[in-house]
Amino acid sequence: MSASVPPASGEHGLIDRLGLPRPLLWGFAGLLLFMIGDGVESGYISPYLRDNGADTATRAAVIITVYGAVVTAGSWLSGALSDVWGPRRVMWLGLAVWGGLEVVFLAVALPTESYPLLLLSYGLRGFGYPFFAYGFLVWVLAGSPPRRLGSAVGWFYFAFTGGLPTLGSLLASGSEPLIGEYATLWLSLALVVAGGLIALVGIRKAQGGERLAAPGVSAGRSIVNSVAIIFAQPRIAVGCLVRIVNTAPQFGFLVFLPDVFSDDLHFGTSGWLQLVFVLGAANIFANLFFGMLSDRLGWHRTLRWFGCVASAISSLCLYFLPAHVSGEYWVAVVCAALYGVTLAGFTPISVLMSLMAPGQKGNAIAVLNLGAGAATFVGPLIVAVFLDALGPGAVTVIFAALYLLAGVAVRRLTIPEESQQAVEEDKPLMDVTGPAVT
Repeated sequence: MSASVPPASGEHGLIDRLGLPRPLLWGFAGLLLFMIGDGVESGYISPYLRDNGADTATRAAVIITVYGAVVTAGSWLSGALSDVWGPRRVMWLGLAVWGGLEVVFLAVALPTESYPLLLLSYGLRGFGYPFFAYGFLVWVLAGSPPRRLGSAVGWFYFAFTGGLPTLGSLLASGSEPLIGEYATLWLSLALVVAGGLIALVGIRKAQGGERLAAPGVSAGRSIVNSVAIIFAQPRIAVGCLVRIVNTAPQFGFLVFLPDVFSDDLHFGTSGWLQLVFVLGAANIFANLFFGMLSDRLGWHRTLRWFGCVASAISSLCLYFLPAHVSGEYWVAVVCAALYGVTLAGFTPISVLMSLMAPGQKGNAIAVLNLGAGAATFVGPLIVAVFLDALGPGAVTVIFAALYLLAGVAVRRLTIPEESQQAVEEDKPLMDVTGPAVT
């Protein structure tokens, strides 16, 4: 059966009707601004590194791959550490890491064009955004009532993808011609710091920001448990793989589609950046739609058909249709928007992961975050392995096949009885108990 919850009665006010958790309102606003700053570089960082110290496309790819690997580790640790330190503390740590290492990157590594320092500063900065953003996701999932979990997660991804890469890329497309690429990176730092402070100050008293783990569980034990749960509960591992498939192709496309749309199809860098904006803009509003829809239609059903199967179709359209009708920019715009919409169909995976392991909420969310972070590494890795040998068309087919396999795997994402009861009683996840990994 596909899990869903009936709409709550007695809600009033626009915020309540939209399913936005009122106590976390400033957190969503701050996250949006933080991710705009983080997303500024997404459309041009690879060629910029190549021209400012990396020297070759391969060495630039190495820097970005290291960054992706660190993001993967940070995404996993954000959940495990939120369990014992609390999401609030993890978010503060993420803001400090992002800001501090970005100063080193901009003030020292780039001016000296030191490849080792570029690799170190930019790579380790990968801990920053997952600690901040996914720490906040833990907060959202722990403190929101089940009747609005889909909507709450939809708002999280509205803010997250609204910044990375959507409004970030749009800002870059406007600021780069005016102040240059280097000054634009300094602008991104200012936005990240401002967003982080708005969120952390604005929601400092909201429920769910403190320690989630049982007394006596250390940080080391929580990290071990976040690995052990993958083997103890196979459905958690399946959920992690589905989450990887969600955005791995998107990050893979960012590696080779800039050349396809900018050079091969002659749309230019500005045309490519505008397509990234269209994709993200469609995605952020679709996140809200599918979040609310999934609370009514069913989390499993929404994930399988609107996420997995629809993304397989739209990913093929994104590459093959614009190439087939070369020179028709509007076709590329429609395909980018369609792909952005279908990516939002994966919104319920966060809800399902948070419900599949009662008593181990932080550990399950850590595995979810691991999948989200791994996507930034797996997508470019698939491109690196297959692009030269098979070409961009074949890589796109591989991505589509992964989406279809994820659709088959959704049936394994079952919710245990304890969580189903919590859904029926509309009890916040931080109050749900169950067997823990030891």
